[in-house]
Amino acid sequence: MPPRRRSSSRQKIAAAIVRWTGSHEDYSLGLCGYILLILSYALICLTFPFSLTVCLKVVQEYERAVMFRLGRILGGAKGPGLFIIVPCVDAYTKVDLRTVTFDVPPQEILTKDSVTVAVDAVVYFRVFDPVISITNVEDAPKSTQLLAATSLRNVLGTKSLQEILSDRESIAQTMQAALDEGTECWGVRVERVEVKDVRLPVQLQRAMAAEAEAAREARAKVIAAEGEQKASRALKDAADVIMQSPTALQLRYLQTLTTIASEKNSTIVFPIPVELMQAAIGKFRSS
Repeated sequence: MPPRRRSSSRQKIAAAIVRWTGSHEDYSLGLCGYILLILSYALICLTFPFSLTVCLKVVQEYERAVMFRLGRILGGAKGPGLFIIVPCVDAYTKVDLRTVTFDVPPQEILTKDSVTVAVDAVVYFRVFDPVISITNVEDAPKSTQLLAATSLRNVLGTKSLQEILSDRESIAQTMQAALDEGTECWGVRVERVEVKDVRLPVQLQRAMAAEAEAAREARAKVIAAEGEQKASRALKDAADVIMQSPTALQLRYLQTLTTIASEKNSTIVFPIPVELMQAAIGKFRSS
């Protein structure tokens, strides 16, 4: 066969295969690829309908299938639903698009003010591009987990202990931004990051408890002193009012007796007015 006629026959075979498969990407398969593809289709036809059990695949609503034909990606992600593969030529990988949750293991972190704490967090992420998550990284979930642990250490290393304990929302947002920047090229989107627990050393907990107790006792003493001061001022004002009317002092005596009698005590101490005592002392001196 002349070379020109041989090349034209190859082109016709390639064009027929392209029309048969319905994809122009098969031009890159090469001659051996075309031969394998033809043999695979012939095998499907010879074993029909038993070959349908191998060719027909189903992916769920929350899944996508990334297909490879002789090592090359065939179009975009397939699914959800039913799709067809060619045995011996096509391979596929399922990718779960649901939100995945994982716990970041406790990390021993040295804070900005040189305090060692153990912090763990929870990360929520999902795959938004199945093709990139398969081709750009070997294991997207595991890589995201390792990156989350590293980002947690890097972010909390720039914070003081007080900021870690009181400003968790800001820390979570900073971690989410850092993780999004790193996982975008992997087809992964981090939806939420939460700092779950901050564990302090026992000695530091005791020191903080002692400090808080001392601060509470100091505030209690200040409040008691302020109360005594206000009570003294009130008693002084009451004494000034009573001094203006001697009868008011006698009425106060009677009110005190009424209060004591209501408690049903067996002994009642009757206060003697100071004026009577002064009068008795004056008579005793004059005699």
